[in-house]
Amino acid sequence: MAKRGSRRQAAQKARKAAAGKQPGTFGRWVRRIALWGTAIAVLGALFVGLAVLFAARSLPSYSQLKATQNAQTIVVRARDGTEILELGPSFGEWLDHDEIPQVMKDAMISVEDRRYYSHFGVDPYGLARAVYTAATGNGRISATSTITQQLARNIFLNSNRTVDRKLREGVLALALETKFSKEQILELYLNKVYFGGGAYGIDSASRKFFSHPASELTVAEAAIIAGLVKAPSRYSPTADVDAAVGRAKTVLRLMREQGRITASQASVDVDAVNLKQEAGQNSVRYFTDWALPQLDILLPETFEPITVWTTLDVGMQRAAQTSIEANTPNGAQGALVSMDRDGAILALVGGSDYVETSFNRATTALRQPGSAWKLFVYLAALEAGYTPEDRVVDTPVTIDGWSPRNSGGGYSGEMNLRTAFAYSKNTVAAQLGNEVGFGTVASMARRFGITTEISTFPAMVLGSSEVRLIDMTRAFAAVSAKGMSVEPYGIVKVTTSDGETLYQREKPREVKLVPDYVAAGMTDLLQAAVATGTGRAAQIGRPVAGKTGTTSSNKDGYFVGFSSGITTGVWMGRDDNRAVGGLQGGRAPAQAFAAFMRFAVKDRPPEKFETDLQLPEWQLEPDDEFYFGDPDDYYYIDEQGNLIEPGRVEGPRGDGFPVEGETAPGPANRTPPPDPARDGAPQAASDDFLERATGGDNEQRSPPPRQPAQRPQPPPGTNSQNR
Repeated sequence: MAKRGSRRQAAQKARKAAAGKQPGTFGRWVRRIALWGTAIAVLGALFVGLAVLFAARSLPSYSQLKATQNAQTIVVRARDGTEILELGPSFGEWLDHDEIPQVMKDAMISVEDRRYYSHFGVDPYGLARAVYTAATGNGRISATSTITQQLARNIFLNSNRTVDRKLREGVLALALETKFSKEQILELYLNKVYFGGGAYGIDSASRKFFSHPASELTVAEAAIIAGLVKAPSRYSPTADVDAAVGRAKTVLRLMREQGRITASQASVDVDAVNLKQEAGQNSVRYFTDWALPQLDILLPETFEPITVWTTLDVGMQRAAQTSIEANTPNGAQGALVSMDRDGAILALVGGSDYVETSFNRATTALRQPGSAWKLFVYLAALEAGYTPEDRVVDTPVTIDGWSPRNSGGGYSGEMNLRTAFAYSKNTVAAQLGNEVGFGTVASMARRFGITTEISTFPAMVLGSSEVRLIDMTRAFAAVSAKGMSVEPYGIVKVTTSDGETLYQREKPREVKLVPDYVAAGMTDLLQAAVATGTGRAAQIGRPVAGKTGTTSSNKDGYFVGFSSGITTGVWMGRDDNRAVGGLQGGRAPAQAFAAFMRFAVKDRPPEKFETDLQLPEWQLEPDDEFYFGDPDDYYYIDEQGNLIEPGRVEGPRGDGFPVEGETAPGPANRTPPPDPARDGAPQAASDDFLERATGGDNEQRSPPPRQPAQRPQPPPGTNSQNR
């Protein structure tokens, strides 16, 4: 019995001991959490592994990643080949891993990812340190992206700071490390990372900031470039040299601490680095804003990098900007357009400061040209038979209720046409416009390239119609070209980065706008305006021809002229169209013209203007009886009211013009007046002139008086004192 009892006691003790070893409630929860945590970790690892595997299989090939770029790059070059502007991202030359200087690779790894060669795309140590710093500091997690993560973000993701984007960035980084080697990833990164100023990749950055390829980078230069990645705009050497140098010194210190460079290399003088001197892009942007949109018409759709070769002369552009800045009155804006004899734009300034306002007053603004418009009035008069020596009378005149006044308020009586133009006599211009017809003047302006709406009120002869400066400059250039049409252009050719030509400008077909004697007579008048008239401030010590223009209340000042094959137009005024005290075309605009042109023509020989008039026989013949011969030699009006030139052959089209290749019989050197049907304009010559031209007896048959058309009166504020 004793033995049996002792055995029971021993069994009870064993049960109690076993019961004492069983875990309590807390222990059971710990075991459960551990079990579930392990299961979740395994599932998470499996999920991440599958995500990485799927991402790796979906990644483009290495060659495809090399070929991708974010947008088109456009490099704009001046006429001498110098680069004046680069738009869009620039990727430079691709450098293989072996071509990248070791110091550049070391600098980037030191400052961006010191454990690059030891992690697998994501740096657990760096992430844990960032979380600890945030927990014990300001609660903000600092940047923890590795080079691989940055590459994944730059190629595939945006820069949003969200948990979702960060998770995808990590998965893609692991996928990149799975598919590509460390050398390949670093090569992709250094050729694609953004360094500011539109520069992607170390070669583009090196050329932008140091003017040489990345293969020639020094230790100090590599440190500057590596320091840009953190904040390209803040540390850009072109924006803040001191910030860039300070950041580069930090990079050198990190490289030294990590043993990637020696102490002597770390002590280089970063301040001594030669940075690329960028040409001022202020006024150049006015030119590129006008020229580059034309690429949409000139080129087929393309996204590859291109180089645009332009007509812009860098030296003339600086001179143009300086002349506008120096001569434009305070509170006003100034604009300048200068073109060569073939229409090539040499300089273009659309305002006093592009940064302040990018509105292009040279190519877009519509402003009244004042008396510079008289170019078209006198062209029409010369074509109708006037010569610079013909006598006119400066006297009060009223046309359809409108009475123009001269600038000084007085009248000079009889004078020749040259003097009337030189001193910009408004009454004479009004009489001429009325005689040849205001529609004829409008037609002449259209012929010479004015594309804006043209009024046919009598006051239009004084420049009441708004025009673009570039169009007015084009018109004067056509006179300089002896009456041949001139087409402004700014793009010579466009090439790819491989040198393939996508566009090459071809010389356009030339059109004779007016006969030689009309262009010569107009040049005579323009030369007189500068030599003795209102444009004397535009003299530059060689032959100059031009015309001033000033609108009522001095709201606009104009001067357009030419010398040695270069035509330049200048406008000044306020954008709000308020008056500018003392602004006259013969002052500030003419002075700006002279300041620019002295530089523009310095390398060109002086050219004497051809002003000798070789008039047609009908205009030179003093004997009216000369025309009482063959009826084919007569001018006459057909049933439709069109003026028909003597000897014109009626073509098969029924328009009175000879067929191409045929020669019209009759006296030589007879140029047809403009088509009166053009723009609905009246006949080019007056009835009195036609009587004289056809040999009529003026004493017995005087021309009928002109019946003025019932034109509406010009709106209030129309210029009446232009000069």
